[in-house]
Amino acid sequence: MSKYIEVAGVGIGEGCPPFIIAEMSANHGGSLERAKKLVTAALEAGASAVKLQTYTADTITLRSDNEEFRISGGLWDGRTLYDLYEEAHTPWEWHKPLFEHARKIGITMFSSPFDNTAVDLLEDLNAPAYKIASFEAVDLPLIKYVASTGKPMIISTGMADAEEIQEAIDAAREGGCKELAILHCVSGYPAPAEDYNLKTIPDMIQRFGLVTGLSDHTLDNTTAIASVALGASIIEKHFTLDRNGGGPDDSFSLEPADLAALCRDSRGVWSALGRVDYGRKSSELSNVKFRRSLYFVKALKAGELITDDAVRSVRPGYGMPPAKYDQVVGSKVSRDVEFGMPVTLDLIK
Repeated sequence: MSKYIEVAGVGIGEGCPPFIIAEMSANHGGSLERAKKLVTAALEAGASAVKLQTYTADTITLRSDNEEFRISGGLWDGRTLYDLYEEAHTPWEWHKPLFEHARKIGITMFSSPFDNTAVDLLEDLNAPAYKIASFEAVDLPLIKYVASTGKPMIISTGMADAEEIQEAIDAAREGGCKELAILHCVSGYPAPAEDYNLKTIPDMIQRFGLVTGLSDHTLDNTTAIASVALGASIIEKHFTLDRNGGGPDDSFSLEPADLAALCRDSRGVWSALGRVDYGRKSSELSNVKFRRSLYFVKALKAGELITDDAVRSVRPGYGMPPAKYDQVVGSKVSRDVEFGMPVTLDLIK
């Protein structure tokens, strides 16, 4: 099991800063130019990659008005799956210009395929990696087909229990995937922070032995930033130019300023984690002199006994450490000392 993968030459996992994925999803609003602006804005915010979703309404569901194909409750209440996906999908003819735009400006782009034909399209565009969406984590044949490309894979685990996660991992390995990551996820849109149970992340790292991250559908950055402290190496958040844009996913997506804050703060947390180190830090060196130490608080003549009222532990730190107090009291001074002199070894007999 490996806790390190590479996507487009960028390391992800142990020893690497968080890999931040800006999920475009349906937030292009039906405009290729808006989609390109999203890609540029993600780069400017500091994201590591932009992710698309590659499907059509016909490749992901059926055109049916039957009750089981109609959404009940939540953000998309009353809509049929076909109608929702028809609005939300990224047209396949946009993929090439979007990949070309991403390469031109210098940001990684990849996608979530939802059937084999989507994988074939993305392979033609030389996609550097693949993401399996939470709802597809149980589609083991699709996982195997994606794995057969030999590209790095990221599997989102929303709604999947531990057994289903292991089955998805096994399918990816059987299909030939060598570089694999998984994402802790709650498939609510939006999802409340209390549903995330972030303590699951270190358990996933230990249980599955893979690069592990977070696909976050909460409305702010708190959950995502906290996940880094628990070992998340990847953060995925939906991204939009305008949360009030009216698109299917706009309302629970980050705007550019929020994405920039996520990139800054999550990498700041990662930097702060550092390593186990009890040594003195560079920023502390100039302050060592302000630690407490022993000072004479009365004048003594050479040979006089040092009593407990003659010495105190005070700041600054130029005298002997306070831990030596019991050794100093009861000794004699080797020469005259004055009030305010530090207690040093050469002054004690």
